[in-house]
Order: sequence, then C-alpha cells, then structure tokens
Amino acid sequence: MATTMATTSAGVFNWPQLSSEQQQAALTRPELADSAGLSEQVRTIIASVKQQGDQALRAYSQQFDGLTDNPLRLSDSKKRSVLATLLPERKAAIELAYDNIRKFHAAQLPRDIEVETSSGVVCQLKSQAISAVGLYIPGGSAPLPSTVLMLGVPAQLAACPRPVLVTPPGKPAADDIAPEILYAAELCGITEIYTIGGAQAIAALAYGTESIAKVDKIFGPGNRYVTEAKQQVSQDVKGAMIDMPAGPSEVLVLADNSANPAFVAADLLSQAEHGPDSQVVLVSDSAELITMVQAEVAKQLAELPRKAIAEAALSYSRYILTADLKQAVEVTNAYAPEHLIVQTAVDDELVEQFTSAASIFVGQWTPESAGDYASGTNHVLPTYGYSKTVSSLSLTDFYRRYTVQKLSATGMRNIGPAIVTLAEAESLTAHANAVRLRLATLNGSTANNNSPGGE
Repeated sequence: MATTMATTSAGVFNWPQLSSEQQQAALTRPELADSAGLSEQVRTIIASVKQQGDQALRAYSQQFDGLTDNPLRLSDSKKRSVLATLLPERKAAIELAYDNIRKFHAAQLPRDIEVETSSGVVCQLKSQAISAVGLYIPGGSAPLPSTVLMLGVPAQLAACPRPVLVTPPGKPAADDIAPEILYAAELCGITEIYTIGGAQAIAALAYGTESIAKVDKIFGPGNRYVTEAKQQVSQDVKGAMIDMPAGPSEVLVLADNSANPAFVAADLLSQAEHGPDSQVVLVSDSAELITMVQAEVAKQLAELPRKAIAEAALSYSRYILTADLKQAVEVTNAYAPEHLIVQTAVDDELVEQFTSAASIFVGQWTPESAGDYASGTNHVLPTYGYSKTVSSLSLTDFYRRYTVQKLSATGMRNIGPAIVTLAEAESLTAHANAVRLRLATLNGSTANNNSPGGE
C-alpha cells in the first residue's frame, strides 16, 4: 500500500491531491530565461558569420574566449603534441566506450529493400550516407569526449565522407583542447577539427566561411545559444538540417520503497551537475523513500565540486508522491523525460508501460551515467518533452533515405488505369495525361505486335 501525505510540503507534490492545473504546473519545465533577447543575440551572431566569415569567428573568439589569435583549424602537429599527454587509464576507458558504442550502432546498419508491389512494378528503399556532417562538441567547464564518440561512431559506421568536428577553444591557447576529445576523434577517423564554439560555430557549419566548408546536417548538444542557433539555421532553406530539437538536460527517477535512497540521490545529482537549467524529478509511491532521498541529496551535494551548478538545477527539482506505481507510470508518461531511471521491485513489468521516455535505465545497477559513457546506447537525446515524438540519436540519422521505382510495360498496364482515375479525381489532368499517353502507345504497339519498353 502506498504511503499518502495529507498536504504538499517540503517540496513534495502529493499527486492525487492536486487539481489538474496543479498537476500540469508540477510537470512544467523551467522556462528559458530571456528567450526573446537570446533569439535576437543569436540572430546577430549568425548574420555576422554569414557576412564576415573567418573574421567574425576570430572576433567572437576574442570577445567570448579572450583569445587574440584563434587559428580556427587544429593543426596535425598540435594534435599530436596534445595526444602525447593523454593518461593511459583515460585512453583505455575511451577505447572501451568506443568499442561498446560501435557494437550497438553497428547492429543498426540499414539494409536496402526491394518489393514488387504489382507485376512489373518494382519499388526500392535505399539509404545513402549524408555527405558532410557537423559534430558540435561542448567544451568550457566540462569538455565532453563522450559526445565525440556518440556522434563520431555513427558517422564513421555510416561512412559519411566528411565529418567535421567543432569544439570551443581551450585556454590559454585556442588549440589547447582536451586530449580526451582529440583521442576520441582519432578513433572515429575525424581529421577536420576547428576550435570554435557557441552560436558562431553553428553558423559557420551551416553557411560556411573561408576556412570551413558548409555541412549538410549538424549534430550535437550545447548551451542555450547553441540550441537556439541550431533551431534558426534549420529553419533557413540556405542553412542546414539538425539532429533534433533539444532543451536543458533532465532525468526522472521512478522508484518504490525497495530502492536504495543513496543510489537515487546520486542519480538525481549526476544530472543536476550538468548545468544550472537542468531538471531532476523523483516520482515514487513511498513518502518514506522521498524523505530519505532528500536527506541523501543534501548529504551528497555538500561533497560535489560542481555544487553551485547542481544547487541551481535543484531549484527546478520535483519530488512527486503518487498513490501507486500505476499512477507513477502515468505521471512519467505525461512528463516525457529525456532520461528515465526505474528502480522498483517490478522493473521488468513496468518497462513496457512507458510510452514517452527517450532512454530508459532499468534496475539499481543501471545509472544514467552508463548511457552517458560506455553502455553502448547514444546519449544525444530529445529533451523538453520532445521525446513523445522524437527518437534518440541512432545510426539512421546519418543517412538520407530515398526511393526508386521502375515500371515495365506490364507494370504500366497493371496500374496505369488506376493512376488515371485517381489523377482525374484530383483534377490533375497533366498527371493523367502522362499515363494515358503511355497506355495509348502500349495499346497501339500491341496491335502492331511491337512492344517498346520491354515487359
């Protein structure tokens, strides 16, 4: 029997006692600050890069990063000298993660299909690697070599002819990029690397500059400027496609009284330390567990180097008490989390009931950190509720799919009359004529014992 609370207190939302409006408010993500101002700032940056190219990139590098001379492209000699500093244990960890991610994504290789839908009518679905892909790798306070693997491995497996990596410049020099990022890129066969970040990097990838040729599609997470820039260039026919819409990172943990409070707290904090606008949610049918998790969060938070960041994220946290696990699943599906961690006595029974999570982590031994680094699944995921309709990044995102069809004379005879009928029903006379002329030719040829086009 689930424990109930008389009132909502201590940051705990008692779900059955909330009105529908209060329930909706409890699941609301934090609004992005100054969205109108942000949009205009990003629009200005994009326009500058489009007009001034490399000059704008270097100017923004000086303005935002304090660097007076950014070479933009990382030289091979510099890459080699940085790689020489990589610690052996980190190299081994990157290799393990690379192997697992490659195994999982290699199983996703698409296959062409061919179907004869009617006699003489052959249809094909084919896949072709996207020619040029831009891979955005966040840097700053937390360089992410794991994201290099999440983007670089599928680009490598798809055999995209031109993978381009951009990452914010290091300090004190622009080319002081973390060796872990460079080693992950080397494993993925990426040689074109640029030391730029932010909205200006997205603009450079989308439109091109003197040093950076335009790409066709842009992948990767980033801060709100990067996210806004990706949205803007994807809405411009002269820009570039993007992998998915995304907002601040988030996790929802669904746990009952069998869960380990320390594990649950650690999972919440692992997401909270991503950034001040991250959101963490605990949904449980046990008031006692919620209380113990809150105590554990306070205890573990005190020891975190990124305590200030996690504290800011925790201001958006939610502790939701439900009547039972059935209701907990309903709340989870309504929230549509980027990451869903399930720690209950009936994990396997619940997994099939989730309809909107982007990535699910099952059981007490499966932290979200596993998917972030080395289990093999991709950590580039839709956030902000987009996971209701948008899927996690996969190998297929690095391909374009197209169709091929071929009709023989027999095929035209078989489906031609239906095409004419449907075209006329839509008042598209030219469509009908394109088929009617062919049918007339075939009928005339048949009468003359001559069959152009073959059977």
